[in-house]
Amino acid sequence: MARYSLFIKKSAAKELESIQNKRDRLRIVERIRALADEPRPPGSRKLSGRERYRLREGVYRIVYSIKDDTLTVWVVKIGHRRDVYRGRN
Repeated sequence: MARYSLFIKKSAAKELESIQNKRDRLRIVERIRALADEPRPPGSRKLSGRERYRLREGVYRIVYSIKDDTLTVWVVKIGHRRDVYRGRN
């Protein structure tokens, strides 16, 4: 299987930096890096209404989109499970 390129929106990078627990941040970064090899890992779910997926990491969620034609994964939002689906994006 081909390796996907990873991109993180600036807003998602800021959300990642705002997570205060260093261990949680490192676990999230590892999950994101693993998306390059397997963009649809076990446990990922397609979100209804948009071409986006979500991945759980503890109480945090990683929302991303996959572009199979260009082999890219775009991380669009990272946040606590109670907040990540609210608002824009």
